[in-house]
Parts: sequence; structure tokens; C-alpha cells
Amino acid sequence: MCRLFALTSRDPVSPMRAIDALNVMKEGHDGSGVGLFLSGLGGPWEELKEYPILSGIFTEDGLVQVFDYMAKKGFQSKFSVTFKPDIEPPVGTPKRGTYASIAYKVPDDWKGLTKEQADRNLVQTRLNLRAMGEEGGDIMVFSFWPDTIMIKEVGDPLAIAEYLKLDREELYARHILAQGRQNTNYAINLYACHPFFIEGISTMTNGENTAFVPIREYLMSRGVTGYQGYQSDSEVFTHIAHFATRKLGLDISSYKHVITPMNDEEMADHPDREFLVSLKRSCRKLIIDGPNCVIGCLPDGSMFMAQDRKKLRPGVVGGNPELGIYGFSSEICGLNAAIPDRDRTKDFQPMHLDTAIVGPDCREVLQCSQKDPLRLRH
Repeated sequence: MCRLFALTSRDPVSPMRAIDALNVMKEGHDGSGVGLFLSGLGGPWEELKEYPILSGIFTEDGLVQVFDYMAKKGFQSKFSVTFKPDIEPPVGTPKRGTYASIAYKVPDDWKGLTKEQADRNLVQTRLNLRAMGEEGGDIMVFSFWPDTIMIKEVGDPLAIAEYLKLDREELYARHILAQGRQNTNYAINLYACHPFFIEGISTMTNGENTAFVPIREYLMSRGVTGYQGYQSDSEVFTHIAHFATRKLGLDISSYKHVITPMNDEEMADHPDREFLVSLKRSCRKLIIDGPNCVIGCLPDGSMFMAQDRKKLRPGVVGGNPELGIYGFSSEICGLNAAIPDRDRTKDFQPMHLDTAIVGPDCREVLQCSQKDPLRLRH
């Protein structure tokens, strides 16, 4: 089993708060790996919001290849944070090269592109770099997007955090997703490590997706740049969230109408019944088979939690609006460790029709039900 913990805060916080919460829940994950998604970055990144950040792990030769490729494509490096451990890695963790996050100015010839075209180019650039490194392992790229850093590694989350010195100010962020455990359904591969990411959307999952193959095939048939790879059966949750919000124009509160549509009886008196019946029919190949708990973050910094109908993977959301911080956790003990100063009577555990959402203002938990009228994405 996995354990998930996410933080959303009005002010940047250390990712160690999320790592410590994972450590409290250690009995629930096998300590085989950790993945981090960071956005709403603080510190030196505050003035670099417009520049896409390339995040990954590189050998010396890999860095040379990346710098050469990016220069030839017209990218200009503006700022970088690199870390090369000078001590032996924890037991079970491979010794690698440099963990790097590099902000780039996009090529001048992108100025006439629409946002959709530029976004697609960023995704394609990430895929190109990933392909360059797949044979020799010199380049591993996890994200290439503005205001976003991703870190992944094999090993115990707390040991990895200490090894990589994740408490550094340049890694403070307002939105943090952290998952403990590598993917053990397939071969150990950092590209199979949660969270997953595409175009500003990141999700992580606790559970198992036995409907993976038809979902993967449907997504790959959509002709969307980035719907590929799939080293993990959980990566499709990220792409379904992208498809629902970016391609179908739905609000994230309607994400569950795609992955876990209501049955006919539940839909009978819904004000948007006709649309929901059509949506269910057209997206039937995206219906998941759990158990799953999904936690995700959107481009505007909104964070959400949703579960499937089986409700066999728990999740809880709670926080302190005065302090401007909320947590999303697999277990209440993780939430208690990260945000002890909160009104625990207001903690919310989503049921099978619910989605919990906390906006970037971190003022409240919005409790959405599939019974509610639909909201289109703004």
C-alpha cells in the first residue's frame, strides 16, 4: 500500500512537513521510494514564475547533452538549483549524478504561439529529453513547466529527504504532493513513481487501477501530446484530470462524473441528468475500477481529493484557515503531525460521491457532491 500526504498553504513551507507526515504513516507504506511535486515556489523562484523549470536527475554527460539540446532549440538558462550529494546514498538507493531544477527562457520564435501551442511544445520538449536518456539513463526528466519542481527517488522517504537535504529554502513551496512507496506492480522505475504531471496538473493515488488497459488505450487514441509512457497504472488519473478540465471544459468538481459516474437511480433527479448520461456514455472507457484515493493539484493551486465507489482507501482533509494551511492525508495521524493546530471537528472524509477542494486562498474545504448541479471550468 501507498501513503499520500499533500499540503497547500498561503505561504511557502518546507517539503519536510509532508515528508514527516509520511514518516508518521510509515507502517502503511513499504519505504521503497518517495515522489514530490512542488508548485507555488518560494525563495529565489518567486521572480521566475514565467520561466519553465526543467526538473530531473542527470549524469555529467547527461547535463552536457541537455545544455546542448536546449541551446540548439533556442532556450536560454536563467537560473538553476543543483544538488550533487557528497555522501553515500541510503541503503537501497542508487548513487546517481546531479539532481537539478533549471529555469529557461523559451525560444524567441515562440512569441507568436497561442498558449495551447506553447504548452504543447513544453510537453514535447520534456518527452524529447526523456527519450534521449532512456537508453543510457543519463537523463531523467520529471517535469518541464513554470513554477513546478518534481523530485523522485528510490528509498525510505525520510532517509531520502535527509540525503537530498530537502529542507533547503529553494525547495519551499505553497503546494506540495508527497507519496511514499515506489510502484511495486511493475519494475522499479522512477517514471512509475507518483506524483505524475502534465501541463500544470499533478495527481497521486493510493490504490490499484484494474481498468488501466482500456483507459490507457482510450487516452492514447485522443491525439494529445503527453498521453503516453504509462509506467504506472495510476498515471492515467493525472491524464483523465487533464482531459476532463482542459479538453472537456469541466470543473474539477466534475472529475468524478468521468471516473466514477453515478448509476441511473442516483442520476434520476439530477438537474443535469441529460448531460451526465451523455458524458457517461462518451467517456465510459475512462471509468475506473478501484479501490483508489486520488489527491491532485491544479494549475491555479487548487487541491482536491476524490475516491471511487468502493471507498476502501481512506482519506481526510483538514486545516487552519487563520494560518492559511490545509493538509490532505491517507491517515488522520499524518494530518495531526503536519497541522496539529486545527479544529478537528471540521476535518472532512470524502465519501463515494464527494470531492474535497481547497482553493489557493486556503480558507475552507469546499465539499462537492456528484448530486450538485454542474459547474463549468472558468
